[in-house]
Formats: sequence, C-alpha cells, structure tokens
Amino acid sequence: MTNAVAEKSPVSYLVDNLTFKEKVERSLGLIENAYREFGDALVVANSLGKDSVAVWHLARRVSPNIRGFIVTTRFKPKETIVFMNDHVRAYPELQVYRNDVQIPKDLYKTDPDRCCDLLKVKPTRQAIEEMGVNCWVTGLRCTEGRTRTDYQEVEERDRGLVKLNPILLWKEREVWQYLALNDVEVNPLYAKGYRSLGCEPCTKITTDDNERAGRWVGTSKCGGECGIHTRPLKN
Repeated sequence: MTNAVAEKSPVSYLVDNLTFKEKVERSLGLIENAYREFGDALVVANSLGKDSVAVWHLARRVSPNIRGFIVTTRFKPKETIVFMNDHVRAYPELQVYRNDVQIPKDLYKTDPDRCCDLLKVKPTRQAIEEMGVNCWVTGLRCTEGRTRTDYQEVEERDRGLVKLNPILLWKEREVWQYLALNDVEVNPLYAKGYRSLGCEPCTKITTDDNERAGRWVGTSKCGGECGIHTRPLKN
C-alpha cells in the first residue's frame, strides 16, 4: 500500500490491511515527525502495560532522550510497583507522579469515577503541566475495547495539547509480536492471565473477547476508562 492510500484510508481499513512491518514503520514515523516538531515538549505516558512499554521502546528507537511519565496509585499491585521501580532505574528519563490525597476507604467501590479522577487524572494533569508537555504519546489502540474506537493517530482534544496514538492501528497479537521480537520485558501480571492492567481491586482476569472487560467489574465503569483519555488535561 502506498503512503498516499494509507493516509486517506479510514482507521478500520488500516487496522486490517497494513502488515505488521508497515504498522511498525508507520508508528516510528509518527513519533519521529512529532519529536522533530515538538522536541522536549513531546513526552510519553507510560502506564507500564504491554502497549505502553511497546510505545516506550518505539520512542527510544527514535531518540533515547525522549522523556516519559508514569502515574501510579496506592492501589497498584505489588508486581506493578516492582516492575515500575525496575523500569525507572533503567530509564531515568521517566518521572513518576502520584496523588496521596486522603480519600474514603471504599471510594473505588462507591464512586470509581471520583477515585480515578483523584488518583489518575489529577496527577496526569500535574505531569503535563510540570514537564511542559505540548504533545503526549499514548499506547491507545482502537481494537482494545468498546471505549477506544473513535480515536485518531493524531488528535488535539485539549487546545494546545496534541495527543499522539502511534500504535492505534495495532492488534493485540501484534503488540505481543513486537515485544517478543525485540525482547522487551513486560509486567509479570500478564503471565498470570491478565490482559489489561490497572489498580488491584479494580482489575480481574477475564476470558471475555473484550480486552478491557476485566476493568472495574461490577461497576458502571466495567470495561471503561479511568478518565485520562476522556477528560480535559489542560486548562
């Protein structure tokens, strides 16, 4: 497929018709072009999930100087915390943000939206402000779940803040293919059967076809979003 055809094709067509090699090259090109435009104001959001570590690896292929940030919470599984600490030691370009505000004990049960807003969205806003971000890079994929089908590879949902989704077109198996081919270490929770990772009390193992079906099971947010990708991040 020529670049001109690819550029004009809808996302769903590209998902099914680009080869794995073409998708990798496209992702690298998106990051490279954005880094050329934004420089140090381009920052990678790293959730420590498989998609994020794939994007982080891609970004470092473009430039080892690209910075990133991790948002963690008091409810992250111990495996994720250990993986995070190892990751930060290996990559000092990563900064960790966390909100330790007091919250009701069972807020994640009674009002999961509020819990996510305080513990995830707020520190993400802080990271974007403190790191001087004008372009943030995510690991979003449009085949990942029902809430992620309307994204584009390059967006500006907040004025003055470009959002780059370089692996938007990748399927789950292609992420694992990339990680295996490049010998990228992943969170050990995947070996236990998890497919989408979040806070411990709100993440379950599932055999559902929906990749994110194990998130917020039993609540109105089931299979949904924490808010980082749906709420304003810049004033």
